[in-house]
Amino acid sequence: MHPFLLTQAQNNQSAVKALAANNKSKLIAGGTNLVDLMKMYVESPEELIDINALELKKIEPVKGGGIRIGALASNTDAAYHPAVMKQYPVLSQALLSGASAQLRNMATVGGNLMQRTRCPYFFNDSFPCNKRVPGSGCSAIPGYNRMHAVLGTSDKCIATHPSDMCVALAALDALVKVQGPAGERTIPIREFHVLPGDTPHIETRLQHDELITAVEIPLLPFATHSHYLKVRDRASYEFALASAAVALDVSGNTIRAARIALGGVGTKPWRAEEAEKVLTGAPNTTPTYQLAATAALKEAKGYKYNTFKIELAKRTLVRALATAGGIS
Repeated sequence: MHPFLLTQAQNNQSAVKALAANNKSKLIAGGTNLVDLMKMYVESPEELIDINALELKKIEPVKGGGIRIGALASNTDAAYHPAVMKQYPVLSQALLSGASAQLRNMATVGGNLMQRTRCPYFFNDSFPCNKRVPGSGCSAIPGYNRMHAVLGTSDKCIATHPSDMCVALAALDALVKVQGPAGERTIPIREFHVLPGDTPHIETRLQHDELITAVEIPLLPFATHSHYLKVRDRASYEFALASAAVALDVSGNTIRAARIALGGVGTKPWRAEEAEKVLTGAPNTTPTYQLAATAALKEAKGYKYNTFKIELAKRTLVRALATAGGIS
């Protein structure tokens, strides 16, 4: 780990000012991802700006319904908050499926939004990686790519986005609130993370001198009928091979509306809008779910070791929909 300067921000404005003053600075809260990256020499900031003193831990209702989760709320506090558990069970389930209890106690909602891929080639500077060194190449494409993405890939990068929380937020149409030198702005979660394209080192629309202050989840009454399913190699402390965050509005035997996002298979949290269209107005049956799963993975591209993920993701989605739709 390289030497660095540690400073403490006392409010939002001082954090933003410190970021703007040094383009080689990083914010740190729980540090559950950043410290690992620093130990591996993937990240080498000159300055760490500790933001734990900022008043961004509240979880509270917003006007008109919905909920606002402060960026410094821990994953544990967000997962077990009564309003989250009641109104958005898919988010609580996603948070509780990630990492270990100890890490969830430290990790923050804002940090979760910014966590970087766990691609082993990204973590190992012995291998070329376009995320780590733009233009150097992607070792995963010709390499061992079992854990990598099948949706949203490019010839420059096939790294999978690791977050469980962000998959649930994508299904819930969450809004990311940020503050920078020019003031505050809102970024829809579906636009927050970007596809790798030719610039895989650019992962979000957050600017260097901006601070995430909160996540707002709009009122979605049928989100109470939601579910997060994560399929992985072992039962805990493991990243997803495939996951699905779903919410269904069912009246009688008809699906009136649906929200679907996939994890473990995309280069970003993957909103499956084509699958939602298949479900809307259709019977609440397993064959309908199977048609939706086919639509969700229609554009998937497998690589040498991860083609199995396409079928696995379909089955994961069908099972998650069956749980949300009350079909066992």
